[in-house]
Amino acid sequence: MTLQEILQHRRAVRHYDREKPIETERVKECIRLATLAPTSSNMQLWEAYHIVSPEKLRVLGQACLGQDAATTAQQMVVFVVRPDLVKQRAQAALTHERANVERHSPTEKHASRIKRWEDYYGKIIPFLYARGCGLIGAFRKSMIQVAGLFRPVPRQVSEADMYTIMHKSCALAAQTFMLAMSEADYDTCPLEGFDSLRVKRILGLPRQAQINMIVSCGIRTPQGVWGDRFRIPFEETYHRVDGK
Repeated sequence: MTLQEILQHRRAVRHYDREKPIETERVKECIRLATLAPTSSNMQLWEAYHIVSPEKLRVLGQACLGQDAATTAQQMVVFVVRPDLVKQRAQAALTHERANVERHSPTEKHASRIKRWEDYYGKIIPFLYARGCGLIGAFRKSMIQVAGLFRPVPRQVSEADMYTIMHKSCALAAQTFMLAMSEADYDTCPLEGFDSLRVKRILGLPRQAQINMIVSCGIRTPQGVWGDRFRIPFEETYHRVDGK
């Protein structure tokens, strides 16, 4: 399908055909494609839990408030934000960038460019993602307010802001997954109506992990799509900026 056809095909499907299974490996490949989505600072602070067990699907359906989109799903993918993996992911990114510099930069620039990445992933990223009952975020915010008097600065640096950044990156991966599923001629529904505590217990997630989105998967029934798609008129959402 073309991109336009993929976007037109993708709908939030509320009821799946129980008699039409989907291929686990094909769904797994769509999750693999989701890893190509962009993430803030390339930190990739998210994971995907691919649910194929009938028993796990049953209890997840209950945790999703018994919605048809969950209880009729052939499989589910739970997208999870992992703020507890900052140190690990920063080290992985730094290792990659060191190798990038060595492969693609002139030899005389290796030291300075590697030092820049070491400062970024070794100092700046740990500072930006550090948490401490809101106090560290408040300190970052106050520093930024002062610096912002003299130059443009990123102002979203509170602890709540950093959680938002992680969730935005994870949502990009979830959207990429749903488009990949549409291209595979499979259907999905992004769910936000769920008991996050129960979902974390079902998956055995650590306390700091946060559920970003649950995506149910399957093949739609005729009643699976609720009528025509509604969108706000394009003229109300599109704003062209011209001039000085």
